[in-house]
Amino acid sequence: MELRQLRYFVILAEELNFGRAAERLHIAGPSLSQQIKALERDLKVRLFDRDRRSVALTDAGATLLPGARALLDQADTLRRSATGLSDSEPVRLGYVNWRPADLAERTAGIAQLRMDTWVMPSHAQAARVAEGSLDVAICWAQSTDLTTHDLDARLIGADRLYAVCTGSDVSPVKAKDTLVLVDADTASWSSWNRYGEQFGHDTGARVVHIDDGGITGPTFFEHVRRLRRPVLNSPKGQTTPVPADLVARPVIHPEPYWTWSLVSRRGEGRATVLAVIDALARDVGPLGLEGDAWLPADDPHRASRRP
Repeated sequence: MELRQLRYFVILAEELNFGRAAERLHIAGPSLSQQIKALERDLKVRLFDRDRRSVALTDAGATLLPGARALLDQADTLRRSATGLSDSEPVRLGYVNWRPADLAERTAGIAQLRMDTWVMPSHAQAARVAEGSLDVAICWAQSTDLTTHDLDARLIGADRLYAVCTGSDVSPVKAKDTLVLVDADTASWSSWNRYGEQFGHDTGARVVHIDDGGITGPTFFEHVRRLRRPVLNSPKGQTTPVPADLVARPVIHPEPYWTWSLVSRRGEGRATVLAVIDALARDVGPLGLEGDAWLPADDPHRASRRP
């Protein structure tokens, strides 16, 4: 039994709906279901009665709920008490799929850095920083998220996104002539969906709704072949080689950029965490965010663009 599973149990007990609970927890619905089943196996008791239409606490679940809440409160109190007691503790850093190539060199001699192996979407990583299971995270963030979670963000990277298309034409394509995919799985693709919807609204690119997770990987390339139009590539696919029967094309008027923020808790007091933030965000430069660069309206780094 893990504290994380107890937190999932409490949130599901409050919502009595797997979709709403998963959204609050920033995880996918199937993952939540699996963790609840694992907790039930460990406790050897059924916590919920569920069918296709409803979820309800069992008598055993209702009996255990107050104790679970009390354990989580104690764990939160212990975490708050321990914060700042020892700067010899490693700085826990999470990321999505990008991190600076010289990350180890930049932080050498400053702090012991523990790279989190639980790679999750941007919105989930930001939430983990807010709740204290990470000290910092490299992720995409919007100003509203930072305000909601009481977080700060420093710009440390940016990807210029390109389009993938059939044929052999590798000339630039205008943003309004591209397609952008958004996925029905908002727990996994919340950040990209928000970016894509805003890109379509601002540039005239057509938004195409999918429900198979094909924002990246082989399924994405199948969508490109089926649609036979330039499709905006997501940051998750930036390092994936384009198949031989497809081509990458620069997007212009405007040029879409995806920013990477180093996110931390507002008012962070640990000296080693602050030193890591400074080391990674120092001397970053404009990163191409100038001229015709496009960022969503709520991107916290729009002010970094140069005319």
